[in-house]
Amino acid sequence: MIGTKKLSASELLESCIARIDAVDPAVNAMVARDDDRARKAAKLADEATMRGDRLGALHGLPLGVKDLENVAGLRTTYGSQLFANHVPTEDQLIVANTRKAGAIVLGKTNTPEWGAGANTRNAVYGATGNPFDPSKCAAGSSGGSGVALATNMVPIATGSDTGGSLRNPAAYNGIVGFRPSPGLVPSEKRPLGWNPLSVLGPMARTVPDLCLLLSTMVSDDAADPLATTIHGRTVRRPEDFARPGTIDLSSLKVALTPDFGFAPTERHIREVFAEKTGAFSHLFAQVEAATPDCTGADETFEVLRSVAFLAGMYERVRDTPELVGPNVRANVEEGLRYSALDVTRALKQQTVLYKNWQSFFEDYDVILSPAVTLSPRPWSELYPAEIDGTPTRTYFHWLAMAYAVTNVGHPAISLPVGLDRNGMPFGLQIVGPRGGDAKVLAVAAALEAALAGDTLTARPVPDIAKLAAAPKLSDSPGFLGFD
Repeated sequence: MIGTKKLSASELLESCIARIDAVDPAVNAMVARDDDRARKAAKLADEATMRGDRLGALHGLPLGVKDLENVAGLRTTYGSQLFANHVPTEDQLIVANTRKAGAIVLGKTNTPEWGAGANTRNAVYGATGNPFDPSKCAAGSSGGSGVALATNMVPIATGSDTGGSLRNPAAYNGIVGFRPSPGLVPSEKRPLGWNPLSVLGPMARTVPDLCLLLSTMVSDDAADPLATTIHGRTVRRPEDFARPGTIDLSSLKVALTPDFGFAPTERHIREVFAEKTGAFSHLFAQVEAATPDCTGADETFEVLRSVAFLAGMYERVRDTPELVGPNVRANVEEGLRYSALDVTRALKQQTVLYKNWQSFFEDYDVILSPAVTLSPRPWSELYPAEIDGTPTRTYFHWLAMAYAVTNVGHPAISLPVGLDRNGMPFGLQIVGPRGGDAKVLAVAAALEAALAGDTLTARPVPDIAKLAAAPKLSDSPGFLGFD
C-alpha cells in the first residue's frame, strides 16, 4: 500500500502512535518512545515514495525493538538498573539491517532484566501485562514485542531466544515468533561467540509478515562466528526468506508430542493440544505420537545456560549484587557451583541429544508440540514454582518445551492456534530438521492459511476497546521490581 501510494508512511506511523497512546497504559509494552525521530523518518520515507525511488523491503514500516538490542540515540536499558539511563551511540547489527531495509524504529519493547526468564518484568520499567488479561503474564523475554504486535502498536518487531524467548511470548499473545537456526540472523553481542543457545529473530502477526522481516535480518556477516560461510559464495540470501515457500501438507509425516518426554506440561495444556491437533491432523499424510530421545535435556540446558550467564553477568553480580535481580543472580550462583567436568559432561550430552534428533528426523518431516507448558498465570508470580502441584526444578523449568529445541539448534516457530480453555492464546510449536528454516516457515504458512477460517484454530485478537478503558498497569501492586 505504501509503494502504490494508497497509504503514506506518516499515516501508518500516526496510527501506531495513536494505538500506543490508547492501550499501552494497560499493558506497558512500549517502554521507550522515539516519536519525533520516527516522524522525521516517515516524512523522508514519504518523499522517497513520491519521487519513485526504489523502496526497501520494510519501507515505512514502524518497528518495535526489544530492549536488549542497541538503538543509537534511544534509551536502551536491558531491563537493568545498571543501565537505566544508557543511550547507545551505535545501532546493533540487527537494528542497522532493518533500518537499511526501510524500517522506522518507533520504540523499545519491554523485556525481563537481561532477558532472564519468561515473565516480562523488571526494576526499570516494571511489568508487561497480557493483552487478553493484563493481570496475567505476557511471557518473554520478548514479551513487550509480543504484546505490541498483538495490539497493533507496530506491524513488526525484533526479539531474541535462548529458552524460548521468541516463541513463548508469541504463544501467550497470539502472534508468530520464529527461532531461526543459529547463525542465520547474525549477532555480534554474544560474549561466547560460538555458543549456539542464544539467537536473534523476527516476530509478527502472520507468517508472511514474519518472513518479510526475517529476509532483512539474514546475512553472512563475519561479526558472528556462527554465520559460517563458504569463501566467495553467499550462503544466507534474503530472497530465500522474503516470503514463505509453498508446501503440500498432505505429503508430510508429522510427530506429535505434548512434552518431548520430559517437559512438565500441565494437564490442561495436554488436553488443549490434543483437541487442537485432532481438529487438523487430517491435513497431513501421517501423524504419530512420537518424540526424539531427550534424556538429560534439563541438566544440559541448565549447565550451558549458566555458563553463558557467567560470561556476561559474573562481574555485575560480583560487584553490584544489589542492582541485579534474582533470576540473573540465580544463574550466576548456579554457574559458580559447576566444575569443568560438569561443563564437559553437559557438552557431551548436548552432542548425544543432537545425534538423537538427527536420527529422529530421518523418519519425520516436522514435530508439533505446545509452545509452552502452561496457560498464562498472573505476572505477579515471578515464575511458576509448581505445575499441577509438582515443584519445578528452576525458574525456567516451565520453558522446557522450548529449550528441548534450543539444546539441539533446530529451527522452530510458535503459531497462534485459537484459545485455550481459560480464554488465553494457545501457541503451537512447529519444529523442523537441522537447517530446515525455510521448511518450518512453509509449513507454518500453509497451516496458518488452513486454520484461519475456524474460530477454534484462527489467530485470536485482543479486545482493544477493553484495553483502552482498562486501568493503568503501573497502578498495580508489585508492578515495579521483582517482589
